[in-house]
Amino acid sequence: MVLVFDLDDTLYDELSFVRSGFNVVADHLAENYALPEERLFSFMLFRLKIKRQHIFNETLKEFGIYSKRNVQKCVSIYRSHVPDIHLYPEADKCLKNLKNAHKYIVTDGNKLVQQKKLDALRLNSRFNFCYLTHRYGLKSSKPSPDCFFKICKRENVEPRHVIYIADNPNKDFVGIKPHGFKTLRVTSGQFSGLVMAKEFEADYQIRSLNDLRLPLLEKIFNNGRS
Repeated sequence: MVLVFDLDDTLYDELSFVRSGFNVVADHLAENYALPEERLFSFMLFRLKIKRQHIFNETLKEFGIYSKRNVQKCVSIYRSHVPDIHLYPEADKCLKNLKNAHKYIVTDGNKLVQQKKLDALRLNSRFNFCYLTHRYGLKSSKPSPDCFFKICKRENVEPRHVIYIADNPNKDFVGIKPHGFKTLRVTSGQFSGLVMAKEFEADYQIRSLNDLRLPLLEKIFNNGRS
């Protein structure tokens, strides 16, 4: 049995990374343009609730310091900062309980950003390997099964021996289910209320990683086993 975990909103709260990045950007702008840091930070959070795109553009325009160069600087600071983030307590407990299992991470997103998250959460040493899909090109991003096949090759197992634990039914399961990978959805976080068509949904669901126990994993693994 091989366990593969998603990262964002599965093992930690992705919004905490966003807030951490906004805080560093607000600090930079406050220091360099004599602007109120708290107002900068609050405005970014306000824009986040409206739309996730172009937040730095809108913030710089709001405070009268917009330029393409300033936008690029904010993006660079956001992506390269050392994030103040922490594992969900239940994720930490789950990984401790499964410390002897063969475990991997498959996560989308900017490879520099995702590596910063792994480093901050100290996850590299707790997994056999962490696959940042963008290292292999955008074609390897979920829902592509590419990195999952890499795990199969690395472990010398068939897809039916691999269970993927993730939270986003938009893309996490639809690409790997047809190949026989087992899928488990954690119904917490920003997608908790989302219901998708059957082909997008996981084979099994749990409310929290507190529910990810060996009997359930064995049930999933043995279901349909030939």
